[in-house]
Amino acid sequence: MDECATYIEMALEPEIQRIMFHDGPAVLGDISQWPTTSGCIAALKKSLGQLKQDGVIIDLDEEVTARMINGASSNAALWVANSDNPEETSKRAVQGFRTLLEGLRSKQV
Repeated sequence: MDECATYIEMALEPEIQRIMFHDGPAVLGDISQWPTTSGCIAALKKSLGQLKQDGVIIDLDEEVTARMINGASSNAALWVANSDNPEETSKRAVQGFRTLLEGLRSKQV
């Protein structure tokens, strides 16, 4: 959860905004198709599998959930980077993202 929140907060940095959310997509196309995206999804999938096995999160499809988390964090970061009020947008995005991920917790934890 913290790693994803940090990714969203990164979008406040002017250099990150320029490289990741302005120049990058202009040169490399859709961020969801970048080669690094597959690695991020694989790492998320592995973490979700372990959390599921440990009973921390509900029974879910790790592949689907990893892709949805990746897409949500990418979209939130783009929202922050292109916002008229990035600081406020970042706070809202991180809070909403944490709420979303908390919904995956097992009731037993």
